[in-house]
Amino acid sequence: METPAAPPVPRPAGPRTEIPITTAAPVRKQRRYAAAALSTVLAVAAALGAAAAVSAVGDRTKVLAVAADVPAGQPLTDADIVVAEVSADSALTPMPAADRALVVGKRPAVDLRKGSLLVAAQLQPGTGLGDDKQQVGVQVKRGQAPAGSLVPGDKVLAVTVPGQGDQPTGKDGVEAPPLSVKAVVVSVSRPDASGAVVVNLAVSPSDGPLLATRASSGRVALVRDVRSGS
Repeated sequence: METPAAPPVPRPAGPRTEIPITTAAPVRKQRRYAAAALSTVLAVAAALGAAAAVSAVGDRTKVLAVAADVPAGQPLTDADIVVAEVSADSALTPMPAADRALVVGKRPAVDLRKGSLLVAAQLQPGTGLGDDKQQVGVQVKRGQAPAGSLVPGDKVLAVTVPGQGDQPTGKDGVEAPPLSVKAVVVSVSRPDASGAVVVNLAVSPSDGPLLATRASSGRVALVRDVRSGS
């Protein structure tokens, strides 16, 4: 005897729910778009950086620099000067390379150091040593010059110091005024162990031999004149 078949299970009433089918294709496309965008940004940044570098190179200017140490008062030669390129900066005021011919032969008012930029203020007139001047080196002992205050360009009086037992007198036994020579400081050396310094002075040709004679006996004292604006 055959077993009767089970009745079919009825399907639930209501709308059917569709199960979505997903793929990885959209995610891959988004990644490709992001990579392409990043590459574009990097390319633009590199282009801007290259443009900025070219612009910076274009802003460089040619100026004068010191090729060798030059003491104050010594005429500049063509070998003492070199052309250098620096970035344009309003805070720097070096002399332009076009002024090279004008600089040769001038005497700096201060010591120039190798590798430094040449500034017009270092070549200001008034160093006192020109083609019509003589230069005399005077060794000044401690106490015979203002301590540490003499600089190139200072106007001074080289006063003769009386020797031991000497008393300069004029007519009627009145003390005569000290003998002095007008000069301009060219350079000042560093003090030695005793505190003495050598001061190079520019004087007129008529006073050069006289000052050298007095300086040889170590009887010269320096008096600094009033500086302009002081």
